[in-house]
Amino acid sequence: MRRLFTKKRALEIMDRFPQAQVLVVGDIMVDHFIRGQVARISPEAPVPVVEVRSDHLLWGGAANVMNNIHAMGGRVYGVGVVGGDDTGRRLLEELTAKEIATTGIFVEDRRPTTLKTRIVAQGQQVVRFDRESRIPVSEKTIAGIIAYMESLRDDLGAVVISDYSKGVVTPSLIEGVRRIFAASRTVVCVDPKKNDFSLYRDLDIATPNHHEAARAVGFEITDRASLVKAGRELIRRYGFRALLVTRGEEGMSLFERDGTIRHTEFPAEAREVFDVTGAGDTAIGVFALAMASGATFREAAFMANRAAGIAVGKVGTATVTRKELKRTL
Repeated sequence: MRRLFTKKRALEIMDRFPQAQVLVVGDIMVDHFIRGQVARISPEAPVPVVEVRSDHLLWGGAANVMNNIHAMGGRVYGVGVVGGDDTGRRLLEELTAKEIATTGIFVEDRRPTTLKTRIVAQGQQVVRFDRESRIPVSEKTIAGIIAYMESLRDDLGAVVISDYSKGVVTPSLIEGVRRIFAASRTVVCVDPKKNDFSLYRDLDIATPNHHEAARAVGFEITDRASLVKAGRELIRRYGFRALLVTRGEEGMSLFERDGTIRHTEFPAEAREVFDVTGAGDTAIGVFALAMASGATFREAAFMANRAAGIAVGKVGTATVTRKELKRTL
């Protein structure tokens, strides 16, 4: 395979990570993992009894994107909403301890912090239960978020919109992003969850997985031909400068507005897959950080793919460090 770019070039981009500034706005979540073993069935009901061995919280959603950018050495500004509960307070304390700016994270007292609890036994997820609200956040909160983003406009190299359909990414928020960054060189990336991509129209790049791309375009993606048709249609329909479709074990495909399409340059990294949770957060975080550090779409996609390949080899919503990414090169 023809070499994308030299190791020297890749290292130059990564060495600029500490000077790059990225804003991450979207649905902040917490992933709660309870791990244990099943030795018996409950006498009260035909359900397994899990003997708990470990219990820990990890950052999820937009918070996981922030964490990945921070782990890569980039400067990250967190923007979103948490509830006025213990989970939200703990998360804000942890973000502050890592020196991730939290001025743009607003508290809505009547809203729970999104918390996804997974019970895992013998390496298999037994059940998941969620505490969340999908109701859009208040217009007052959106106005505060927009004002905060505007105050940082001239300092940012990239913006990530992390949409998990939990109420933060609203039409008024997206309109504010368009207005603030329309005339700037800041690259705006979106990780979409809504089936209708018209909300994200004219943003710089979208990073759906192949299932999300299929739902957005309205037909199944079953082979290379249907993938190409879908990618071209999404670029045409929504005006993105580029589209990065993540395809699980088959890697990634990059579509650019000029018609360039690349598949084989981004194969999935050959490694054992332990957990795909959060791999998309790693991918868009590294992609945005690379773009803010002077990478092209092609170079940023290559680095994002490498980072995602490392992430799936870890359990839970894991982060990837700059040292780990350098090692793969």
